[in-house]
Amino acid sequence: MQKLFYLAFLLFFVSSCKVQKTVQQSSNAVQASILQPTNFIEQQARLLILDKPELLPAHVGISLYDPSAKKYLYNYQSEKYFIPASNTKIFTCYAAMKNLRDSIVAFEYLLDEENITIRFTGDPSFLHPDFEDQFAYDFLKANAPKITIVAPRFNATAFGNGWAWNDYDADYSPERSPMPIYGNLVNFGKNGNRITVTPKAFKDSLVIYSSTEDGRYAIERDKDQNNFTVVKSNRPFIGTTIPFVVKKEMDQLMIPLLEDTLKRVLNYASAVAIDQPNWKKFYSQSTDSLLKIMMHRSDNFFAEQTLLMVGNEKIGIMDDAKVIDTLLKSDMMGMPHKPRWVDGSGLSRYNMMTPQDFIWVLNKMKQEQPWERIKTIFPTGNTGTLGGLYKGYENKIFAKTGTLTGHVALSGFIITNQGKELIFSIMVNAHQSSAGTIRRYIEQFLTSVINEN
Repeated sequence: MQKLFYLAFLLFFVSSCKVQKTVQQSSNAVQASILQPTNFIEQQARLLILDKPELLPAHVGISLYDPSAKKYLYNYQSEKYFIPASNTKIFTCYAAMKNLRDSIVAFEYLLDEENITIRFTGDPSFLHPDFEDQFAYDFLKANAPKITIVAPRFNATAFGNGWAWNDYDADYSPERSPMPIYGNLVNFGKNGNRITVTPKAFKDSLVIYSSTEDGRYAIERDKDQNNFTVVKSNRPFIGTTIPFVVKKEMDQLMIPLLEDTLKRVLNYASAVAIDQPNWKKFYSQSTDSLLKIMMHRSDNFFAEQTLLMVGNEKIGIMDDAKVIDTLLKSDMMGMPHKPRWVDGSGLSRYNMMTPQDFIWVLNKMKQEQPWERIKTIFPTGNTGTLGGLYKGYENKIFAKTGTLTGHVALSGFIITNQGKELIFSIMVNAHQSSAGTIRRYIEQFLTSVINEN
């Protein structure tokens, strides 16, 4: 019995060794196929991105697609989910290009001989310093002795889901609102020893506790109130821009701000019993002028308000969650991997998207929109957020950057020296290097593809 047991054990051991050897050989073969580049693009991806010491501990996804041949030229972890940062604006841009007309709606209105009734629709350009022409403001100033503002169709929070709470006073994260004014920002400038405030309505909200004669001070805002304080600083004050708190009820702040600007008293109504078809639309800026700034500057406020305006047009309400759900079930149905999309700007770390998702959206954009329009809206080499990068490759790359602490992304279009138009998406998460270093690695890879093909 003991001999039979020993023989059975020996046979099992030998068999196990063969299985293990076979598995190991298979594993080695897979690793070899991964480690040994099979073409130029894979070779460059490994040399210039994947094998860099700074990126070995990070999560990297790369996808390169040829739309004319309808095939991928290279994929590396492109089916995995990444935090896209401001690459999210590509989704928002596509939704706006598809659903907004050539001009954005400043507000909806009803006009008679004695009164104009206004319902705002989220237009972020209203009295924004980026836009010299203010047609909506001129219209309000010139028409009707009586103006009534009615509650908008708005169901969104001031901050997006998953935004960093301590960015409340950062100029890149103004609060979302149905009636933006001055970009929902207060600008503090300097004129000699005097601090200038725009809008002037916030002048009385500024408290100066100490002397400003030496010029070394800063301005801070209370977290939940529009109380601004001058505090001592080691650095000279050169000006700053701080978001103001948007009160939930429009008559608490936004309407008084508009009254101060128009120099007239406005009426406010929480509702109005008039059917939707009777409302007229007043158009302000061209849609592409807004989208160009959004993409070139990576403007978070414009992106958030753009998504809300898409909601107002597509589903009749400014509701980011609802319009995203609608877009994913309609215009953007069919993506390779269902994304988790939660805001318009990419400030949220809850966003989760794959490189192949971006390839899909960019390809749809290219199929549906004029190429000249895309080239105008997207930054090219050494412009916008690509400033200092891709010098000499102007009109060879059109792409959107994305940056959060520990995360870098770049997605868009490249045109090779042989005239091939390719779509790419490169995403790096959980790195501990500098964003600038990673951008240079990506630049080296993409320019090598442009030069070789």
